[in-house]
Amino acid sequence: MPYIQQTLEQLQKTFPAQKEFHQAVHEVLDSLRPLLAKESKYERYNILQRIVIPERQIGFRVTWMDDAGRIQVNQGYRIQYNSTLGPYKGGIRLHPSVNEGIIKFLGFEQIFKNALTGLAMGGAKGGSDFDPKGKSEAEVMRFAQAFMSELYRHIGPLTDVPAGDIGTGAREIGYLFGQYKKLVNRYEGVLTGKSLLWGGSLARKEATGFGSVYFAEEMLRERGESLEGKTCLVSGSGNVAIYTVQKLLELGAKPITVSDSTGMIHDASGIDLDLLKEIKENRRESLTSYAKEHPGSRFISVGEYPKDHNPLWAIPCFAAFPSATQNELNEKDAKHLLQNGCICVSEGANMPSTPSAVEKFLAAKICYGPGKAANAGGVATSGLEMSQNASMTSWSFEEVDMKLHGIMRGIYRAAKETAKEFGEPHNLVLGANIAGFRKVADAMIEQGI
Repeated sequence: MPYIQQTLEQLQKTFPAQKEFHQAVHEVLDSLRPLLAKESKYERYNILQRIVIPERQIGFRVTWMDDAGRIQVNQGYRIQYNSTLGPYKGGIRLHPSVNEGIIKFLGFEQIFKNALTGLAMGGAKGGSDFDPKGKSEAEVMRFAQAFMSELYRHIGPLTDVPAGDIGTGAREIGYLFGQYKKLVNRYEGVLTGKSLLWGGSLARKEATGFGSVYFAEEMLRERGESLEGKTCLVSGSGNVAIYTVQKLLELGAKPITVSDSTGMIHDASGIDLDLLKEIKENRRESLTSYAKEHPGSRFISVGEYPKDHNPLWAIPCFAAFPSATQNELNEKDAKHLLQNGCICVSEGANMPSTPSAVEKFLAAKICYGPGKAANAGGVATSGLEMSQNASMTSWSFEEVDMKLHGIMRGIYRAAKETAKEFGEPHNLVLGANIAGFRKVADAMIEQGI
């Protein structure tokens, strides 16, 4: 049986019913076929079967008390996937959809994303099915303290450095760090995404969104195009989406959409960034408030969405930035984008496009930046935060942004050159996967079994 197929079948038997995880692994391994045909050493050292299995899987119960005095129970996870290139690094996701398969898919992707940044970081991910939405400050704090009371024994600045993710912002990181500090009696850079008051990095919350736009710029520049004056679609309304919108506006583009769990906003005049930040960052409200306070905009509720596609992606545009969640953009959405003139898709979220949507983008040979390359700016700046913490210094916003821009250029260059090496210069999925895998796999060989 061919090596890749054997690995996939064994994984299916070992971890059944984890569809997102299997999707992520299949996509990476399928891209590796030309590399494995060229280099026999990866099969000889059985790298595939070693790299798809996490080095450590941690699951734990999180018990906390709500404001009514009721005891609540959630499931917590930390998947420490691969530490070949450095301490485990990856976010903590707090969302009702979180399960072991979701965390494993994210952790697996993180291995190669972190490798592409060129920084000394391994791959990991964590989270819980706890939902911060609708919870009081005290409830969020009690949950975070209970979560860290178990997690602390598995992390450290030279072991595993978690970060924020969906549902985990500076507030949650603060409560997690405070509890960690009490438990270990040390003040150290064990978490990234911290407040600027106590060790956080300037440009960290902007980094993923800025980075996905920088990656789009690199793709477009090679085709003699730019984002200036162009209409763009953005999904989501968290940190990634908000700062994608901001960077697009700074570059003279016109982002006209955002979305959340209640629905989407279409603002043909361009998204009002100040209003979006006020609603999402300060008031933590849904986008229905945007529609009420910005009469020229149109709100479409999730209940009005067709069953087979997302109407956000049916709006004509030049470039699209999926920045919400996994598998949010399907084959029909991809067809709509291509039919309506989209020539660039840069993924701010992790695996936001389904495999059939990706096939459409690659077949059309548009500028397509896969998430593990295009959204690596967030973890890259987390790595920069780790550097600042280790040296007990703080860099200016401009300094961090300049380093981020350079890292995103480097990621694009590595993906592009690798794609060319294997005869598919337009296929940055193949390029990013092989470039990231080769770096980790070669280091694994050098470090023994």
